[in-house]
Formats: sequence, structure tokens, C-alpha cells
Amino acid sequence: MSGPLTEQELRAAHCWDNEDHVPRQPALTEFRRRLRYHQAQWREAHGHPIGTQPIVPKSNAGPARLVGSRIPLDYGRDRGANFLTGRAWEAAKERTSYVERHQSFDHQRLWADLLWSPALCFNLFGDLTADHRSADRALHTWWPDVPGTVSEIRFAHSPGRLDPAYLGNLVDFDVAFVLDLPDGTRGILAVTTAYHGINKRQPPKPARLPRYRQVSERSGAFAAEAMDAVNGTHLIHIWLAHVLVHSMLQNPDDRWTWGRHVVVHPAGNSDFANACAEYASLLVEPSTFASATIEGLLAVDALPSATTVAFRERYLPH
Repeated sequence: MSGPLTEQELRAAHCWDNEDHVPRQPALTEFRRRLRYHQAQWREAHGHPIGTQPIVPKSNAGPARLVGSRIPLDYGRDRGANFLTGRAWEAAKERTSYVERHQSFDHQRLWADLLWSPALCFNLFGDLTADHRSADRALHTWWPDVPGTVSEIRFAHSPGRLDPAYLGNLVDFDVAFVLDLPDGTRGILAVTTAYHGINKRQPPKPARLPRYRQVSERSGAFAAEAMDAVNGTHLIHIWLAHVLVHSMLQNPDDRWTWGRHVVVHPAGNSDFANACAEYASLLVEPSTFASATIEGLLAVDALPSATTVAFRERYLPH
């Protein structure tokens, strides 16, 4: 990777975006700018047209702003240009063919935004949908202690959005691997993927906080000070996805007896790397949470070699 990108270079590639700036963190700001610029270069190298902000321009709103890290929506949807393999594209089409109850799913960004983490998730794990035996081998290569065998892969999945039997909110997992366990029960390895994004503070709604606290305390996973450290802080989104796993394990009507939440991020995303380390330090029983770098997952040859090469070219600037 060369030196810091200049504003002139970024503007020339339609990649100067104030959203990439992180106050008092120049290295993280540069990383986010580099990812956006890299996606624009990848798009141009593969002959894809440039997209806009908004993704679908409005005819009565004047000219749209060109965005180098996007492609036009119709082009992306028709050609699957945001996806690296046929299996990843098929998985995305299959997932967008149905609606889970109360789901909130940004279809426009899935097809048109090259930085969008849910699209990265399909590109990283989509090939595994072709064969559950391959998925099982990959999962146990990455996390050898995971029990059982993979029986299902669910993208953009929640066990029950707004369902009080779980958390009563809209949190979901980018992908969930359902496991058949030897005793006839089920396990779940639930993954959150991060790429260009960062963790932002968001206070939970007061009406839901008692349920979050109840599940957290019943889990036995958290240190006494954990609630104050996560509630309303930059760790809240990691916490809520993790607690959603525990709500599944605690639901007497389900057969979930094993679960883990895993956050997957690029090594250079220091915001997620630091947040995951900080979050892990709040756990007294850590077996239900883990984090991994994308580089680490790719290094162990769990995916088809052509997919690994294409993924590195697309998402990991050198």
C-alpha cells in the first residue's frame, strides 16, 4: 500500500466522501478512504459503470452525485456485478426472493454498493451454500471446536424480529450456520461481517432494556460491569447480536443448545479490532463469542482457491 491518498486523487475517482472521516483517528480515516478508492479501482478494472448518490436518482432533484464505489442499481441487479461467483449471486437472489417477518433489508445497497458489508458476506460465504459438506469442512477448519455438522445456511437471518421471546428488536445476523448436534438438538454459529463500517453509539430503547438485561444476566457470560460498558456505547451492536444468540439458547420452545456469535472484519479495520478485544474483555465465559479477521479466514484454504483469489483482489488492498 502506497502513501496516504490525496484529496485530489480521491475526487478524481469520485471517492471523496466526508463519511470516511473518523475524528482524531487519521489511520482509520485513511483505511476507510483506501477501501472506497480500491472498490472504485476494482469497478473500473472490471468494466462496470459508475453509480450515484442517491442510488436511484430522482428525475426532479437535479443531477445525482457520481460515486466511484457504486454501480447503477439495474445493472447490478441484472448482472450480479456486486458478487464474485455464481454461487454468491445465486445465494443473494435466493435470499431476496422471500421476506422474513419484520425484516429490514436494504436491497439497493446489496446490488449497487461495493462497500456494503452484507454483500461482502455473500461473497465470503456464498460458495458454501452449494454443498453443506463443504460448508461443514470450512466451518470446522475456521473453528475446530464447533460441534455438530452444518445443516443450513441462513443469510440476513433473525429467529424472530420484534418477537419478545427473543429480544423484541430488529437485530439479525449477516449469516447463520445451523448445526445438527449429536444429541438431536441444534447449534448456531451466527456471523456479523464488517468492512468499511465502524461502531457507532446507539442507546437502546428503554422499553427493551429490561429484556436485554434479563438475557444477559441469565447467560452467565458477562462480568458485573459489562452492562455499563456496553449499554449505549460503541459496543452496543456487538452486544445485541451476541445477546440475540443467548436469547435463542434460553428460549424453551426452541432446540438450540449451543451457540456462538462471531464478528469477521479486515485486519486493517482498527475500530472493529479494538471493539472486539474490548468486548471480549467483558466476558467471564467467552465460549459464545469470537472474532476473526478476513485475512485469517482466507489464509487456511477453507474456500475454493479461485474464490479466495477473487476475494482478495476485490476487498483487500495491498
